[in-house]
Amino acid sequence: MRDELISRRRVLVGGTLVGGAALSGAGFVGGVAFGRAVPAVPERRAPRELREPVSAERAWAALSAGNRRWMVGRARHPHQDPSRRRYVATSQHPYAVVLSCIDSRVPPEVVFDVGVGDLLVVRTAAHTLDPLVLGAVEYGPEELGVPLVVVLGHQRCGAVTAAAHAIRDRVTLPGDLQRIVEALRGVYTPDIERMITAHTRDTVARLRPLLPHVVGARYDLDSGGVTRLV
Repeated sequence: MRDELISRRRVLVGGTLVGGAALSGAGFVGGVAFGRAVPAVPERRAPRELREPVSAERAWAALSAGNRRWMVGRARHPHQDPSRRRYVATSQHPYAVVLSCIDSRVPPEVVFDVGVGDLLVVRTAAHTLDPLVLGAVEYGPEELGVPLVVVLGHQRCGAVTAAAHAIRDRVTLPGDLQRIVEALRGVYTPDIERMITAHTRDTVARLRPLLPHVVGARYDLDSGGVTRLV
């Protein structure tokens, strides 16, 4: 499996999955060179309030600060005005990729109190992986120089719960829902919350051989808080 993923990464670096700007190397983040980058249009320095974090540590700190605002009811809804729209209209410099569940109660832009152009968000049921999802996640670091990938699990995940029950009862779910069951079979435990955490850690472990900075976290539906797991 790892050889297959590494092979896919070479394809991405080689330029098969390129969208818009002609980039080589890691890309640009907030007007600051991050690795070797060749922007399609000349970069302009962003106003202070529009600049993005340029390291994994700063990116996580920014996300954590935004989540604290959301959790206590003091969200600022940054980067959601015409000036931000104009700034990102011709290029994008997101500072994190968030791989999360499709659950309607866990929208990453709201949970982390961010706005337009801040995140690349990839959402699947229980943040399960397949080759297309991997390509979407890898696109940020490989083509845009995004410094951080966050795998975000969450409390009471419906997809994990359905898969756990199917495994426990030895039933087959209809259609392609069974694919979710098979993807989660390796982390099965009767304790749903423990299974959610185990699956998040497992997803991080699968991504880390390919990507430099991957964080695993868990969202609490009751409090609105995000806790870092790994």
